[in-house]
Amino acid sequence: MTLINFPNHKKAKALKPGSRRPAKELCSECGLCDTYYVHYVKEACAFINQQIDKLEEQTHNRSRNLDNPNELYFGVQQDMMAARKTEPIPGAQWTGIVSSIAIEMLNRGIVEGVVCVQNTQEDRFQPLPVIATTPEEILAARVNKPTLSPNLSILEQVEKSGMKRLLVIGVGCQIQALRAVEKQLGLEKLYVLGTPCVDNVTRAGLQKFLETTSRSPNTVVHYEFMQDFRVHFKHEDGSTETVPFFGLKTNKLKDVFAPSCMSCFDYVNSLADLVVGYMGAPFGWQWIVVRNDLGREMLELVKDQLETQPVMSKGDRKAAVQQSIPAYDKGVTLPMWAAKLMGVVIEKIGPKGLEYARFSIDSHFTRNYLYMKRNYAEKLEAHVPEFAKRIVGQYKLPE
Repeated sequence: MTLINFPNHKKAKALKPGSRRPAKELCSECGLCDTYYVHYVKEACAFINQQIDKLEEQTHNRSRNLDNPNELYFGVQQDMMAARKTEPIPGAQWTGIVSSIAIEMLNRGIVEGVVCVQNTQEDRFQPLPVIATTPEEILAARVNKPTLSPNLSILEQVEKSGMKRLLVIGVGCQIQALRAVEKQLGLEKLYVLGTPCVDNVTRAGLQKFLETTSRSPNTVVHYEFMQDFRVHFKHEDGSTETVPFFGLKTNKLKDVFAPSCMSCFDYVNSLADLVVGYMGAPFGWQWIVVRNDLGREMLELVKDQLETQPVMSKGDRKAAVQQSIPAYDKGVTLPMWAAKLMGVVIEKIGPKGLEYARFSIDSHFTRNYLYMKRNYAEKLEAHVPEFAKRIVGQYKLPE
C-alpha cells in the first residue's frame, strides 16, 4: 500500500470565526487564517513578518530602485499611465477597467476563475469573497467594498476546485500573504490584479464614517477620497455628494480606521502584477502601473477599450504634508465654510497627478509611522520598509 504524504499545511486547522488571530489587534482579516494555510501565517502575514523587499524580488525578479523617485514611491514598474474606458461599464465605481480585464481573461480561457469580492444580499458593504467563473459573477463584484475583507478565505476552495490558472484581485496586505504562500497553491499560473488601498474599516467603523460624514448614509452606494481633495459619495438616486477633506470630523474619526491600516506601508500594492487605482491620475481617470510581463499581458487584453494618456505631475506637496501632520495628530476639524474655501484654493494650486499621489502617500506614511512608534515601538524598525523610512525622513514629526 502506498502512503500519501500530505503537505504540512493540509494537516493544519483553520482558526474558528471570532478567535484571536496571530497578528492580534493588527490583523487585517485577509482570510489566510480562515484556511489550513494558517500553517504559514507567521511567515506570510504582512503584520507579523514585513517582507516586501524579498517578495518584490520573488515576484518581479528585482526589488524597487530606491534612487529612482518613481520607484521609491510607486514600486517596481515597467510602465505607468492614466486611462479610462471609452465605453464605461454601467454601475462600475469608475469606468470598469478592473472588471473588463477580469472578464477578458475568463472569456479567453487565460484563467479558470477570478477571486473577487461581491457583497452579501443583506448588506451592499459587507464583503463576500468568491471565485467567479462567469462574466456575470465578475460584474456582481463591481464597486469597492471599503471594509476589511477576507479574500484569502477561499484558498482552500481554489485547491479543491482543481483550478490551475487563477486571477486574484486584492489589496496589499492580502497580496503579500498570497505571494508568501503562492508556491504552495499548486497553480500553473497566477495573475494578480491589485488596487491601491488605504484606511479600511470594520463594517461598524464604516457605518460611523458614513453617519458622521454623509447627508444620507443609508443611500450611499459607493464613495472615494478623490484628487480634488473631496470625498465623493454616490447615492442610490444617482446623485453625487462631495465633502471636503478638511471638513471631515477628524476628532470623531481618528479611531475609526483599522489598526492594520494605521500600520500599513503598502498603499500602492507593490506585489501585484498590475495595479489599477485613481490616485496618480487626473480627476475622472484611472492610474495604471504595469509592474511586470504578466501585468503587461493583462493590460494588453483591454488596450483597445481604453483611452490613455501619459502620467503628469504638478505642484509641490511638501508644505501641505508638513502642515497636515500636527493637524491630524491633534484632530483638528475646520468649520465647513473654511473647509470648502480651503478645498477650492488647494484644488487650484495644490498637487496634481503623481504629486497628488505622493501627497497622499506622504500623509499616510507619516501618520502611520507615528502610530507604530507610539503603539508598537518594538516592531518599528523591522516593520517599516526602507522605502517608507526614506519617505518619512523628509518630514519633521512630533514626538
